[in-house]
Amino acid sequence: MITQNWLYDAMLYMYALSLLFYFSDFVDRNRQAKRMGTGLLIFVWVLQTAFLIHRIISHINLSFMSLFEYLLFFSWLLITISLVISRFFRIEFIVFFVNVAGFAVLTLNLFGIRSGVSLEPWQVARELLVVHVSLMICAYAALTIGAIFSGMYLFLHGRLKSRRWTKTVQRLPSLDVINRSMYRFVLIGTPLLTMSLAIAVTSIMVEGRYGLLLDLKVIVSLIAMVFYIWNMLHYRWFDSPSWKTARWNLFCFALLLFTLVINEASSFHSWS
Repeated sequence: MITQNWLYDAMLYMYALSLLFYFSDFVDRNRQAKRMGTGLLIFVWVLQTAFLIHRIISHINLSFMSLFEYLLFFSWLLITISLVISRFFRIEFIVFFVNVAGFAVLTLNLFGIRSGVSLEPWQVARELLVVHVSLMICAYAALTIGAIFSGMYLFLHGRLKSRRWTKTVQRLPSLDVINRSMYRFVLIGTPLLTMSLAIAVTSIMVEGRYGLLLDLKVIVSLIAMVFYIWNMLHYRWFDSPSWKTARWNLFCFALLLFTLVINEASSFHSWS
């Protein structure tokens, strides 16, 4: 377990999973994904409420509450507000961004301050990086499959456009099937990549090594993340052609591969 208390882990991972579903609805207007995200968010709210009640009972004098409790209450308040907005006002984008902020607060709180136990900055950064690596591995897996489907789409699109019928073309799925698969895997990988990089930046700031924010690996990773998000939004909101989306997916994935090539020259992982 990443933290000492399983309840903290449950809240963090349920919150992250909820954001994945909310991101899907944010980009693709997926009502089923929104319902799943809301259900997980309610579960996180119940866990946080139970923990806060326990802390209040254990610490009747609230003046002695630690920063841990205050930040946890702040995260709980953000979730509560987002649920109220979702239920009564239906301002979709606000709900998503409020929960991104809530997740950031919860992540920093759980790994920066462990129930009032003081940690050294390097210990905080190390534990944050454990989560960063876990999310990054999942993001790479999803985006790799998305890149494969993107390559398949461009290959099949080119063959069909030039009317070059081969046995290979006949064995491939339809363009529509490949397009949907490409989009779904990139839609999964993009928020995982975003959360992973957000945690990495947080670990740098906790340690106070702000110079690492200018590290080439960090900069290229952030550029790839921005391009991935822009590509998904451009595809869904502005009806960008699928072949252009596939090309941008491959370009973004090439940027991520470049970060692996320069890994040895980067100061980030050698520091961590």
